[in-house]
Amino acid sequence: MPLVLVRHGSAGSREEWPGDDRERPLDKKGIRQAERLVQRLADLPVERILTSPYPRCVQSVEPLAEARGLVPELREALSEERQHVDGVDLVRSLAGADVVICGHGGLESAIPGAPRWKKGSIFVIGEHLELLEVRKA
Repeated sequence: MPLVLVRHGSAGSREEWPGDDRERPLDKKGIRQAERLVQRLADLPVERILTSPYPRCVQSVEPLAEARGLVPELREALSEERQHVDGVDLVRSLAGADVVICGHGGLESAIPGAPRWKKGSIFVIGEHLELLEVRKA
């Protein structure tokens, strides 16, 4: 029963986005990464998908949710502002569950000894919060 952490796909540059960064969407590369997530996780059970409410995170898991017949659950705890405390606690509380969690850079700190992850990265986590595998989107 692995927990899966997904960092949202490529979303361009924060500095070049003209509006509120919380509304920044995936770019073309990020859309391809989101589409590939379906295949990258095909061998894993997924009962729920939790995501930051930011569009780039929601868009990153939409193809997977559609393929699995699930509705992404938006969680403020996974937003950039709250992920370092509330998001980390949420991740740790779900260890051992068949859940995909999509968040932002920094959420990987919930996993002891985890490397920094790049946009679109996938961490497969064991029931004792050990990093089992790193997959690319």
